[in-house]
Amino acid sequence: MQPVSPSTLPSLEHLRTLASPLAEFRTVPFGLEDLDGRLMGAGLRAGALHEAAALTCSLVDDAAATLFFAGIAAREARSAAAPVLWISCRNDLYAPGLEQAGLRAADVIHAQPRDEAALLAVAEDAVRDGTPAAVVAEASKVSMVATRRLQLAAAEADIPVLLLRRHRGRNRDPLGEPSAAWTRWRIASAPSERLGVPGVGRRRWLVELARQRGGEGFSLILEGCDETGRLAVPAVPGHRTAETAGLVRRSAA
Repeated sequence: MQPVSPSTLPSLEHLRTLASPLAEFRTVPFGLEDLDGRLMGAGLRAGALHEAAALTCSLVDDAAATLFFAGIAAREARSAAAPVLWISCRNDLYAPGLEQAGLRAADVIHAQPRDEAALLAVAEDAVRDGTPAAVVAEASKVSMVATRRLQLAAAEADIPVLLLRRHRGRNRDPLGEPSAAWTRWRIASAPSERLGVPGVGRRRWLVELARQRGGEGFSLILEGCDETGRLAVPAVPGHRTAETAGLVRRSAA
């Protein structure tokens, strides 16, 4: 075995720092104590890979997961005054829906690669280039090696990579595969508040943090992103703390 040369020590220490959940890092706060107070660093780590998946295969849960990440990307785009790169092999990105979650069409660059292998390559190249404020990528199958590469690239560039894990089957949990992501979320639609007058209430979501490095998981009922990309705690008597009955248990989280 060859001895480790002194010139390699800084890079090894750098990798340990990137992997440590206790290291100091820039965060992207949600602006909600009920949420930020449970996250390591009082917010999402900015330079990291984060994953989200719809709790079920339903379109409403899929939309909730998409808009959850759209709100995060919108806040980061305004903070960095830079566009968001949204990468998907599908052509169903709905700009008016994203704008309702705070992500304006003028702040989005959409890339549509030929397959998911090219999608992951585009995401990594964009992060290393450092141009976008955030990268959102939609994929159904991502290897552990690919998530490690995205996590390291995100940490080095201090750019959030938001990976939407799509369902590959009705009974297959998108988060059932191992991942190097800093956080992993499950999002589902929840019943909206009943209004006193006819109309449409602000959407509500079940937001479950299935895993975070260095911290515990939890689940909350929150009001969906508004036009600024921010979530809110429901202001309904008896639900002030926005707690659900308990964390949705998944053995593969």
